[in-house]
Amino acid sequence: METLEKLLGEINNFVWGPPLLILLCGTHIFLTFRSGFIQKYLVQAIKISLGRDKEGEGDVSQFGALTTALAATIGTGNIVGVATAISAGGPGAVLWMWLTGVFGIATKYSEALLSVKYRITNKQGQMAGGPMYVLERGMNCKWLAVVFAFLTAVAAFGIGNMVQANSISSLMKETYNLSPWITGIVITTITAVVILGGIKSIANFCEKLVPFMAIFYVLGCLILLIINFKTLPGTIKLIIQTAFTGHAMIGGFLGAGMKEAIRYGVARGLFSNESGLGSAPIVAAAAQTKNPVRQALVSSTGTFWDTVVVCLMTGLVLVNSGEWVNGLNGAALTQKAFSDIPVVGPLILTVGLATFVFSTILGWSYYGEKAAEYLWGEGAIKVYRGLWVVAVMVGSVVSLPMVWSFADVANGLMAVPNLISLIVLNGVVVTETKKYFWDEKRSKE
Repeated sequence: METLEKLLGEINNFVWGPPLLILLCGTHIFLTFRSGFIQKYLVQAIKISLGRDKEGEGDVSQFGALTTALAATIGTGNIVGVATAISAGGPGAVLWMWLTGVFGIATKYSEALLSVKYRITNKQGQMAGGPMYVLERGMNCKWLAVVFAFLTAVAAFGIGNMVQANSISSLMKETYNLSPWITGIVITTITAVVILGGIKSIANFCEKLVPFMAIFYVLGCLILLIINFKTLPGTIKLIIQTAFTGHAMIGGFLGAGMKEAIRYGVARGLFSNESGLGSAPIVAAAAQTKNPVRQALVSSTGTFWDTVVVCLMTGLVLVNSGEWVNGLNGAALTQKAFSDIPVVGPLILTVGLATFVFSTILGWSYYGEKAAEYLWGEGAIKVYRGLWVVAVMVGSVVSLPMVWSFADVANGLMAVPNLISLIVLNGVVVTETKKYFWDEKRSKE
């Protein structure tokens, strides 16, 4: 078992190593230019995303689709993941993480556009879409679509389920000495009630949970930054300088060069916002929209909120605390930095992590079941939901590092077929984008 765990660890490091990071970053930059810098429409995209009116065929509102995607995307990576990047890459990693989010907006836009364009209506009258349908219907590459769907169905149980459930139970055990069994029963029950109702139930719940958890956490971080506002200008200057020069050893901090700042900042940014992994466009395809471009614009704001806003807030709080110089690792750095402010700090961290993690369980349940539906038909959905609920309980009480490593590998490999489709079909993205904005311009004349 130890040998197998070690092997999976090595495979995981390879999968999430330079080749994948270069492919993801390269795709971000390529699609940014090919889309004509779609980021310039961010304000317009945010305005559209706040609408809840039915604009076309679909299962949930555009806002519901966005919040469900954000529920899955905003997770431990936004808090502990940022701390890990700073621990390994220094303060400069925060800037590279932020830039990854800025360019990743174009990739999130492109994959959502293609997923809506190539979606289908199943026998139950519900929408089904995502990279698997893009690969099959857009590229005529059925085998690659099957590979993507299988990897998604498997990865969901790890990164979107058991890892998250274990994070909540561990947090409650450490903070409030609450038994993992009690935590497990509570989150398993709530999960069952929400996901057994399908995408409409999940979206309705996420529409209420996601805005609350994001606003609560960001406001909490702002309070911490205001309390320590005197050191904030120096913190921002340090982040920018060390992003391009690296950071020498201070105290227990081992020091990190520019290479480490880029590597860990980019890696954690990509892991956090999931742009290019192919997960978020699965729920984008369920949105009620009259045009693929409109939903793509809405989906692109997910990367903005996740990385450009939430991850940045975490990064500023952690670096501004000064605790990173003591050589603390990711989780320890996070707890220490937030506990510097009595009562307020730990409360922000606890509520933030608990809601971020639970929302991820809900969002990824939909990704997994749609992948299962693609592979085995609509009859597989109820079975998958049942297994999902059981896995939440198992993850709450049992630590399964080998399962998590395998899921991480599958999660990273998901990106490969999705990125292939984005590169091959970039012309479709350009054509649809130009047509939409040309028609919009003409309608205003």
